[in-house]
Amino acid sequence: NFCLPNQLLSSCCNSGVVCLLRPLLLDVVPSIRQTAALALGRLADCDVELAEAIVRAGILPQLICSLPDENRYYKKTAAFVLRAIAKHSPLLAQAVVQCGALEMLVICLEDFDPGVKEGASWAFGYIARHNAELSQAVVDAGAVPLLVLCIQEPEIALKRIAASTLSDISKHSPELAQTVVDAGAIAHLAQMIPNPDAKLKRQVLSALSQIAKHSVDLAELVVEAEIFPVVLTCLKDSDEYVKKNGATLIREIAKHTPELSQLIVNSGGVAAVVDCIGSCRGTVRLPGIMTLGYVAAHSEDLSMVVIVSKGIPPLCACLVEEHEDHIKAAAAWALGQIGRHTAEHARHVAVANVLPTLLDIFVDTNSSEDLKTKATLKNILQKCTYLPALEPLLHEAPPSIMKHIIGQFSKVLPHDSKARRLFVTTGGLKKVQEIEAEPGSLLQEYINTINNCYPEEIVR
Repeated sequence: NFCLPNQLLSSCCNSGVVCLLRPLLLDVVPSIRQTAALALGRLADCDVELAEAIVRAGILPQLICSLPDENRYYKKTAAFVLRAIAKHSPLLAQAVVQCGALEMLVICLEDFDPGVKEGASWAFGYIARHNAELSQAVVDAGAVPLLVLCIQEPEIALKRIAASTLSDISKHSPELAQTVVDAGAIAHLAQMIPNPDAKLKRQVLSALSQIAKHSVDLAELVVEAEIFPVVLTCLKDSDEYVKKNGATLIREIAKHTPELSQLIVNSGGVAAVVDCIGSCRGTVRLPGIMTLGYVAAHSEDLSMVVIVSKGIPPLCACLVEEHEDHIKAAAAWALGQIGRHTAEHARHVAVANVLPTLLDIFVDTNSSEDLKTKATLKNILQKCTYLPALEPLLHEAPPSIMKHIIGQFSKVLPHDSKARRLFVTTGGLKKVQEIEAEPGSLLQEYINTINNCYPEEIVR
């Protein structure tokens, strides 16, 4: 029971150890058969080349041919070999399927021993996670109803692996997720959300997320299992993966419709997500950030709920505190969704003093293209009439941003005498005169509108 260093792995490949182990699988002594299988599993687990060598040697059919008649120890070891091979690539997983392993693994799922069931569940998970075709093969073998039975067993380890495998099956397509739903998985998964075992909760939340993400109907079925408000307690869990998976489940529900987002609001979900974002760092924040963005995107009222729940400050903090561009991009996108509805929404974003931060990110040459796209400020600027927040941007904004800023000034200044006076004394009008715009362009029209608000001598 040890990990082989690279040089020993290479020696194993070159010495033909796989071929030497093969005849031991047929030995009359059960312990020898089991030990040989265990050795093959450990070799395959360590190195993809050794896994490929085991497949090429034709060992898999030999490994599983007598599986129904073997003892529980051999069955567990055989399942370990199959998952050790399948985990490396879709091609190796397909080789496991083609040798008839799925039928034997189904038999193992029906075994009385929990350890045998656990080993089979694990193998199914490693096969299903690669792609939809392999996941469909697992479904066609009849594994899903048995996996649903496994999550009802008393053993925590078996529950974990079975829930993880259901998650791996569900993630690829709505049809595969529907198969899991039809087997009655949702109700049993939902009942386990309050379980004190953190590792089990991770897998349960993941499985429900993978089901809910595909469609409105599936998300509604998850919600109907009465996961609210109990799922909100996961956002305060001491385990960061439970927090993240709980926020991911809420995100996958919120993204579909205003009605589902409203349900989250009614259960106190927005405030809980805001607290979660403020209490953690890094990628754990990401699903919570996106949840606020999805909720705010649906309607003016839902966006205002995010504002009233004090969702803007933690999103602003993410732009400053986080170093990963994809997290910053999500925060910038969420702020854009909050501010894009009305002038009031945009004002709430603007008074948080986040616009200069977004502008700095946009002009930073080190920012990724996706981050720059999300940080353009366009959504907010097209609605923002709060001039004190816009004026500082006049001196730094590039042309692509400047036209939106000038456009907002051209809307407000003709109707606000106080703003016109301030615009002169703070140097805003002077900055406008320095802008070079193409004759006849929209930007030139905005500048002319602003200049027309003042006597000619002040403009000069």
